Amino acid sequence: MNVSGILLAGGLGRRMGGTDKGLIALKGQPLAAHVAARFAPQVDELFINANQNIEMYAKLGYPVIQDATSRFAGPLAGLQAGLIHARHPLIATAPCDSPFLPSDLVARLSAALKKDNAQLAAAKTEGQLHPVFCLCRQDLLPSLTAFLDAGGRKMSDWLATLKLVEVNFDDEAEAFMNINTPQELDAVK
Repeated sequence: MNVSGILLAGGLGRRMGGTDKGLIALKGQPLAAHVAARFAPQVDELFINANQNIEMYAKLGYPVIQDATSRFAGPLAGLQAGLIHARHPLIATAPCDSPFLPSDLVARLSAALKKDNAQLAAAKTEGQLHPVFCLCRQDLLPSLTAFLDAGGRKMSDWLATLKLVEVNFDDEAEAFMNINTPQELDAVK
């Protein structure tokens, strides 16, 4: 099956002092550009979900989509936007602050999703689930929309309603490092 990719860059960057994380430079390129370079080859189309600095994200060369809600509802709102705009039956997501994501992320999530006939596959390392690195079926849009409309925001609460498969990436655990603070950015420069 073909896969639509959603690069999640719709947050407010609170832990970065309000700076748009996806646009912070790492080795001369925005974090989102690093993620797109690793993520785009794994999917059949790529969208960037952003709610600010739209023109700057558009310069990365991919369509930019905004949340359907104006409440900055977090990664679930970004996933919802992706489900609305995607042209393919499977949707993969990756956050803009994880420039080292695995080059086999989508392939491994897809294999597990199909094997377990799950609704959503999410990466897991060393016992920790990373739900923003996921692959899900587009037909989850009504479920997610109802959850968000009812005031839901926690990804774990929505995942609890689904047939979920957790995909072990312990062999690539360092690939899931995300850059949330100026100190974490300094550590990888």
